[in-house]
Amino acid sequence: MSFETASASEGGGEAPPPLRLLAADEADLQIVSAALQDALLRPDDILWESRARRLTLTLNRFCWECGGTRVRAALQFGDVLAVKSRRLPRGREAPLELLALHFEPGEAPGGRVIMMFAGGGDLRADVECLDAVLADLSERWPARTAPAHDGPAE
Repeated sequence: MSFETASASEGGGEAPPPLRLLAADEADLQIVSAALQDALLRPDDILWESRARRLTLTLNRFCWECGGTRVRAALQFGDVLAVKSRRLPRGREAPLELLALHFEPGEAPGGRVIMMFAGGGDLRADVECLDAVLADLSERWPARTAPAHDGPAE
């Protein structure tokens, strides 16, 4: 699938307001995942505060809902018991592209949030309960390119 960009001004409409989403269950997390598809970040943008039981990611989110722009956003999980990574680059400035979020239920209401990245790496947060917030933090700016997803060859 490829994505064509068009600005809100080209369509005559106004840009949507900054995104603010809460996720308390798997269905909510799927919505947050869709909003974060193709978000860009670096390992330095991941902050795990074990004493506060909080995991925060700051990222550059592609604004699928308004097309052609990116915005600085933060995703924060509360009630986090542990965080583990697998096959993520260790360099502080290595680029990461978030593909999707997935929730694996455990002992109710807890489970695992899996953040899947391009290249096959992932970040896992074991949570006592699903408590996530996504919020846009900045003004939007034009994206250099729109993400493209090529499907299987026909």
